[in-house]
Amino acid sequence: MDKKLFTFFPFALWLIYVIFLSATNPEVRWDWEKEEAKPMSFPDGFVWGVATAAHQVEGECTNNWSAWENSTDENNNPRIHNDEKSGIACDHWNRYQDDIQLIKDLGVTSYRFSIEWSKVEPEEGQFDARALEHYKNVCIALKESGIMPVVTLHHFTHPIWFEEKGAFENKENLSYFVRYSERVFDALNEYVGLWCTINEPAVYTYQGYFNGLWPPGKTDPQLTGEVLYNLMEGHVRVYRALKARAGGHVAKIGIVKNIFPFDPYNRWNPLDWMVTRILDNVFNIVALEFLTSGIYNYSMPTMANVKYENPDAVGTLDFIGMNNYSHQRINSHLNPNRFFTIEFYPHEPMTDMNYPIYPEAIYRSIKRVSELGVPIFITENGIADAKDDRRALYIDRYIRAVARSIQEGFDVRGYFYWSLMDNFEWSEGYDMKFGLYKVNFQTQKRRLRDGSRRFIEIVSASKDE
Repeated sequence: MDKKLFTFFPFALWLIYVIFLSATNPEVRWDWEKEEAKPMSFPDGFVWGVATAAHQVEGECTNNWSAWENSTDENNNPRIHNDEKSGIACDHWNRYQDDIQLIKDLGVTSYRFSIEWSKVEPEEGQFDARALEHYKNVCIALKESGIMPVVTLHHFTHPIWFEEKGAFENKENLSYFVRYSERVFDALNEYVGLWCTINEPAVYTYQGYFNGLWPPGKTDPQLTGEVLYNLMEGHVRVYRALKARAGGHVAKIGIVKNIFPFDPYNRWNPLDWMVTRILDNVFNIVALEFLTSGIYNYSMPTMANVKYENPDAVGTLDFIGMNNYSHQRINSHLNPNRFFTIEFYPHEPMTDMNYPIYPEAIYRSIKRVSELGVPIFITENGIADAKDDRRALYIDRYIRAVARSIQEGFDVRGYFYWSLMDNFEWSEGYDMKFGLYKVNFQTQKRRLRDGSRRFIEIVSASKDE
């Protein structure tokens, strides 16, 4: 073979490969001057809401997360930024009546919140009737204020006794999760509009079992794949169990899936593309394929290979709850211990979290989950912005992206802003200010942020159409 041809051949293959990937996986970018000139419209019955999670706002939780907050790592360093503890958080457990008025003041008609399993079943098999009555009272108060309750059954936290049993590492433990879910369903079903089984299973597993930054602090790729499967299997079992109960046939039940579009840092680097595809598969594709086909194929070359099949997974969605905040840009490395980093271009406007303002991400994510063929609710979208100098822009552009997706025919039924108020943001502690309402954690006083007014304006205008 001619030496020049031999040299050119791998270059040609590389060029074809990156051109194909770039063409089939475009990084969408819009002209925002043109987008902002377009009117926004939403269909009749579109659901506007806000969201919180129990551990982040209720206060005085004793669960796997509170235990994690009070422990240290192998070097005796605190687990949480600034060694902060959730403590009483926003004291939402006691102040929910006042907070419901804050929700009402926003003009929204729905509130997504989670049930704290550790309060409902503090000891194995011992259910606290007072805790169930509390959540029932929350639902009644919401309904009386014209606000639809949306309940999440598992939002990253569970009882310590469940953690000590191995939590979702052990498939046999799923029976405990089903039993708890049935108790909550029986107590609240007549009040609840939508049921979310599990919040962000990929985030839970990635942070807790791959990165080791969340409880239980493990770094085992194979176990990550096993736990993710058990969470997805848990959703299937809870869906089937609740549908079989009184009122289950009319209940609307789904799972909440975080979608992060992954983009290569260097679009001409095939290694960046390869790592991007691997991460997209384990974070996004695996769960979506399981829900549509029952086939689970979690694969990270040389690190993890988990395969299962459960045909019963097909048809276990009445809707999909979709969370999106931004995208992730992947810079690959020839280092087996740290084979990629998340990096962004200097011109990308950043939030206080380690990702930029990129509204096209929510459009791309909607387009992706639409393949499930069920109604879509944006169950979380929001910005950490302590200075409150980007919140209005973020809200306006992301909701415009949602509106554009609806105009293009995607079946988006609602949008929930994260979060109603500042809260305990997991390993980030109290530094990340996502709230429409600013919270003074010494006085528990809430105050509407100026940047949040854009959300109120959009909600109000949509009702006048």
